Amino acid sequence: MNRPFRLASPVVELRQYTLKPGQRETLIALFDREFVETQEATGMTVIGQFRDLDRPDMFVWLRGFEDMEARKDALSAFYGGPVWAAHRDAANATMIDSDDVLLLKPAWPGAAFDLSGLLRPIDAEAETTNDESRLSGFVEISIHHLQPGIEAGFAERFRAEAAPLLAANGARLLGAFISEHAENTFPRLPVRAAENVFVIVTGFDDVDVHAGHQAALAASPAWQAADETMTAVSTKPVETLRLAPTSRSLLR
Repeated sequence: MNRPFRLASPVVELRQYTLKPGQRETLIALFDREFVETQEATGMTVIGQFRDLDRPDMFVWLRGFEDMEARKDALSAFYGGPVWAAHRDAANATMIDSDDVLLLKPAWPGAAFDLSGLLRPIDAEAETTNDESRLSGFVEISIHHLQPGIEAGFAERFRAEAAPLLAANGARLLGAFISEHAENTFPRLPVRAAENVFVIVTGFDDVDVHAGHQAALAASPAWQAADETMTAVSTKPVETLRLAPTSRSLLR
């Protein structure tokens, strides 16, 4: 059923799957048809699922939970339930690796995804996305790898200095997150527990708006200064994911 969602999802998983060559559309069709409402029936929220525009064999998706105990209950119910049992072999047959998972929490009060009033598209038909000029609902995820213990301070500085620059240059800040270091309550699914990250999720109307945004930031001395500050406390280069939502992605 096409219904509104109001969950802010204080606990979020960012999942990046490496797939066998040519298998992404197979997984997306299966996922959007079988694994959206059935996961949400257990209490989680399927926030967004995406094609990575730069890596043709990567499937990226986000799901959220009310808290870590709710995560345990929801994942236990889904992965121990009949839908996963019926379709897991077909899903796993498309994958090389599904263990690249970051467990996240909002970087500051109000930084979680605002899902209030959103409607999930009901069309599960896979669309062709090879032509970037036809894409709409473009999403970018930036993953900053930080020195241990500085995520909260980094997030506050980003909120004060960098976030206004993003908004002024055409980006919608959809959410900002830092590592959730709580114990993995569902160890059957591993997470990258040792990571210290700050994750920004931004949205754009289309790829042209995104391109203009990138050009404007590159020409902005204020952004260059903010970027230098962020780079100084990073342990490796920022990961940037350029993503196209699938037809049933809530986030777009």
